[in-house]
Amino acid sequence: MLAALEAQSVMLESEGHWVVRTWVVMPDHVHVLFTLGTDSELAKVMRLFKGRLSPRLRAHRLAWQDGYYEHHLRPDEDRLPVFLYIFLNPYRAGLISTNEKWPGYYCAAEDWDWFGALTNSDVPFPEWLK
Repeated sequence: MLAALEAQSVMLESEGHWVVRTWVVMPDHVHVLFTLGTDSELAKVMRLFKGRLSPRLRAHRLAWQDGYYEHHLRPDEDRLPVFLYIFLNPYRAGLISTNEKWPGYYCAAEDWDWFGALTNSDVPFPEWLK
């Protein structure tokens, strides 16, 4: 399923709908931070993303929940708390220990340049989870 999500992300980016900055795929949900394409609308991008992946989900007897939660970041808003929230999600859920990397985490290279430097060799510092 992760490969299908990645493929759809690449396709939406190549079509100019979005540029994914970071995401985490959890067992029952996904968190995605992306920059919307200049001529794209959020509702259309979400419809494409969820719609194109629905057949794969149905093959596993899964389905998207209706709707989605959105939060628009202002240009001057600090992105670090959002990157941390997404990065830490599987650790806070107790799905993995702090010395392991979560396989469903992605961060764009230009963002990993600054964000990755803040991590403990690509994993969280234990005190981040307190």
